[in-house]
Amino acid sequence: MNIETAQGFRARVAKHAALADPARLRIVDLLTLGDFSPTELQAELGMPSNLLSHHLRSLEAAGMATRHRSEADKRRSYIRLAPGALEGLAPRPEHGARRVLFVCTRNSARSQLASALWQQVSTVPAASAGTHPADHIARGAIDVARRHGVDLADKPPRRLDEVAHAEDFVVTVCDNAHEEIPNPGGIHWSVPDPLRLNTDAAFEGAFTDIARRISDLAPRLHAA
Repeated sequence: MNIETAQGFRARVAKHAALADPARLRIVDLLTLGDFSPTELQAELGMPSNLLSHHLRSLEAAGMATRHRSEADKRRSYIRLAPGALEGLAPRPEHGARRVLFVCTRNSARSQLASALWQQVSTVPAASAGTHPADHIARGAIDVARRHGVDLADKPPRRLDEVAHAEDFVVTVCDNAHEEIPNPGGIHWSVPDPLRLNTDAAFEGAFTDIARRISDLAPRLHAA
């Protein structure tokens, strides 16, 4: 399901390698504001010209900076951020999915919250299920969702084998479910079970954890 080309990956590696040096990262930070002459960069960074030249060559080789001659003093040059220099630093959408299926043991809290949160940020459909579903959604899950303006669908927990499709992108949000399902595929989020403590704080912690992970995953998936 990885759609990033080898060439694109190598370009991303080169950019990260270039930015791994604190001085080069600072140069790029400055170039996001405007163009600088080497002399001006020297003054900003307080480094000798030979070392600055080394860093600039590295940034140019990585496709992150370019230089051009001044229209006034032809002996002077300016360094600018290359077009698209900052593109591709973050991982690109890598997976196609017809539907995201969030799975936990009871399908009463974590997977229900994950499915509801996912539908707020992605056009890829989502569902949830449990390996051993409970009779109803946990009160704590309903309360924490309401506190954050999230509506949990009024549906009873459902069994995994009743919901799962072969083409689902499976996200297990429960260690028990992940270790119980043979070859689950997809990915796993080790989210602590809020029902073990069954406190507002435990459900808040689970909600925050899942919400952060949803925000990180959503840009990585595209509709198949």
